[in-house]
Amino acid sequence: MPTIPQLMKLYSKIYGSGNHCKLIVLHGLFGMGDNWATLARRWAEEEQIEVHLLDMPNHGRSYKTKHFDYETMAADVLEYLETNHLTPSNLLGHSMGGKTAMLLATLRPDVVERLIVVDIAPRYYPVHHTFIIEALRSLNLKTESRTDVEEQLAQKIAQPDIRMFLLKSLHRTPVGFEFRFNLDVIADKIEEVGRALPEYAVYQGPTLFIRGNRSDYIRDSDFPLISKHFPNSRVETVNDAGHWVHAEQPDKVFTLVAQFLAQ
Repeated sequence: MPTIPQLMKLYSKIYGSGNHCKLIVLHGLFGMGDNWATLARRWAEEEQIEVHLLDMPNHGRSYKTKHFDYETMAADVLEYLETNHLTPSNLLGHSMGGKTAMLLATLRPDVVERLIVVDIAPRYYPVHHTFIIEALRSLNLKTESRTDVEEQLAQKIAQPDIRMFLLKSLHRTPVGFEFRFNLDVIADKIEEVGRALPEYAVYQGPTLFIRGNRSDYIRDSDFPLISKHFPNSRVETVNDAGHWVHAEQPDKVFTLVAQFLAQ
């Protein structure tokens, strides 16, 4: 069973407490640390890695704030690392979490032993989450039935994988349901999510990029930019996977990460 520290800004679950190798996992937009729970258990049990699954600000059980940018998120992760005496640690981030991990590694390379970035590049991304935000805002959450919420969402979002991902953050309240992410702030600051890594940012440490072959988040044309910011990096492509590589091909992601950390 994971252990759960209670006094941090960032809520976390820890698997394999006491293991020597430390891995900090940062989830993507609209997600939470639990998205990585299955892999965390395996890394802890099979590879003796201590895995920290963090809920990012405005997500999961972490604190809510009007500040939603990569500098704030990187500072919160740094505080978590330093308060828990986890420096240096290995850092893994998916999508939004990957951008956060990249920024922290370039600003404070002394606290990052190895960096793993899942399906995101250092470049700018135009806003492309508008349809999700509009769908979520259209829902009537004051209902007694979770199925009712699921059916409402299905009328707005055709892709079942996106619906299932979003619904993992749905939880019951005394007056119906709500999502654990802070939708209003995310919608207001959505431009921040697509920001590029600063031009000057460089991390010289060992870095692994993992992409899905059915995702366009990391393109071949991104390789020169990746090498510019992360000169000691390589890109691994996972077949039969889209943007949620870790959910679609968990065995392959498990092995890639375990081998990289063992080097």
